[in-house]
Amino acid sequence: MTSAHSLRLALSLNRPDFSLELDLALPGEGITVLFGPSGSGKTTVLRCVAGLERAKGCVTVGQHVWQDDATAQWLPTWKRDLGYVFQEASLFEHLSVRDNLSYGIKRTGKSGGGAALNVATELLGIGHLADRNPSSLSGGERQRVAIARALATQPKLLLLDEPLASLDIARRQEIMPWLERLHTELSIPVLYVTHSMEELTRLADHVVLLTNGQVSAQGSIAHVLSDSAFARELGSDAGAVLTGHVAEHDSRYHLTGIDVDGARLWVRQKDLAIGGAVRVHIHASDVSLALTEPQDSSIQNKILGVIESIAEDIHPASCLVTIRYQEQRLLARVTRKALANLELNAGAVVWAQIKSVALA
Repeated sequence: MTSAHSLRLALSLNRPDFSLELDLALPGEGITVLFGPSGSGKTTVLRCVAGLERAKGCVTVGQHVWQDDATAQWLPTWKRDLGYVFQEASLFEHLSVRDNLSYGIKRTGKSGGGAALNVATELLGIGHLADRNPSSLSGGERQRVAIARALATQPKLLLLDEPLASLDIARRQEIMPWLERLHTELSIPVLYVTHSMEELTRLADHVVLLTNGQVSAQGSIAHVLSDSAFARELGSDAGAVLTGHVAEHDSRYHLTGIDVDGARLWVRQKDLAIGGAVRVHIHASDVSLALTEPQDSSIQNKILGVIESIAEDIHPASCLVTIRYQEQRLLARVTRKALANLELNAGAVVWAQIKSVALA
């Protein structure tokens, strides 16, 4: 899939208590996260894409038409070349992990199934589990097997419906690095449903915010998170994602320095390769603004930027300030009183002090 927008979803579904209306052109590679509160329609979208529910409209993946009501085309689920992983890993308990993985390959009848299975097994790090029974696996291991089984069928689209929702915190942390490998190494599009900010900031390339069955925002992860309208929806979770590279490790103070377009941000030391690309997540409430460069301060992270916009916040006492730095943006939640005292307006040059930086 080489076109910039190879996944087209135009869906309309009306129920007595819910309506879904969307028209999306999505990237043909990477992870698109469908984000929003419970009941916003995220899982319904996946079910319609899979053909498990019949909405009006069209679904195309690259050059493959799965549904087009205008030309009376409809492929049943079993003919749609997709992998679907649910909240609970649906493994066959009477089969070994190896036999679970082989099951899907036999059903598709595609050539190259063995090679695809080897790639999926390596990608998810489950080779050592081959002879185990599913009942002996942890929740994280079961989900890794379920994802590998879906990938082994060589699908044109992978659907992940809140794959971490049923796991406890420890198991979520166990599987997250493997999901990040999918993020960097898969060459097919992934639709990923979640309402977790951690999963959004760590995994998403593209974001679609759903509110009551409608698309209220969409775009790249950096663009959407720095949008003030999206930030208002998030409330206290509002923040921005900046991209950078690992520049150095300070073993004396147990810190890792991240270069973000020339600015140095410090996070707790991580075992990361120098030069590796990373994301940092910065909450709007952890950013303060100053007109001159702060000197005598315990806050070590600071960026010189320009105020791009000032927007309403969820509470009238504060505003959301968007600061542009190079080609990136971060958000600051600032009181109206502070804005007035500093006489801050769009176009003002400010120092953004960042109290806390999370390595996403």
